[in-house]
Amino acid sequence: MLEPVLLENPIWNALSTEHAPLALGDQRARRYPPEIGPLSGIPNQSPESYEALRTLAGPGGVLVLFSIDPPQVPPGWTLIRGGQLHQMSRQSSESPLSIDRPAGLDLRRLTAADAPAMVALAELTEPGPFRLRTMELGTFFGVFHDGKLVAMAGKRMHLPGLVEVSGVCTHPDARGRGYARLLMSLVIEEIEAEGKTPFLHVMVSNPAIRVYECLGFTVSRTFHLAVLKNDG
Repeated sequence: MLEPVLLENPIWNALSTEHAPLALGDQRARRYPPEIGPLSGIPNQSPESYEALRTLAGPGGVLVLFSIDPPQVPPGWTLIRGGQLHQMSRQSSESPLSIDRPAGLDLRRLTAADAPAMVALAELTEPGPFRLRTMELGTFFGVFHDGKLVAMAGKRMHLPGLVEVSGVCTHPDARGRGYARLLMSLVIEEIEAEGKTPFLHVMVSNPAIRVYECLGFTVSRTFHLAVLKNDG
């Protein structure tokens, strides 16, 4: 089965398959355009891959890598942030979804006009890297209070048979109302309607893991996160 193998190096494989038209780089290293985000992938941790990655980052540029093995970062890079994150996937047959949308809730599919508000919410809540063009990677849904975006969730990496649920966040003033679960359910429903498997990434210390488990996600593997700055 190909899907589990693809998820062992998800960023690289997304940029080599479904998101290849977006990829910058070559067979040594690839990244998303800066306006979409800093996610980057390498096929292995060779000096050649890191040197190609340096070119993609540019002087002072920051990139993000996921790796099963501890990062073997050569001189010339600064590790801005490390840590571990779980990769979780969901099998639809194990946990059918029940989507209960409260009456009167201002919930809708987000558009390009919402991008600045999406970036502002992501900067406040830090669900992961989010830029003005991140929303181009897939459908996003949002909840609004008095015209202000207070919660969102959507799709990021796409691989054959797989779609990542990402950008899940809620404004501190709107937490505890089930918005993350509701929005994720809508995203999951779309993914599974296409016959694909949802997966996501979450820091191992994030209490939101409990919500993801309630939605049928289980841990597949654990990655090392490396947020790297090119010192060149």
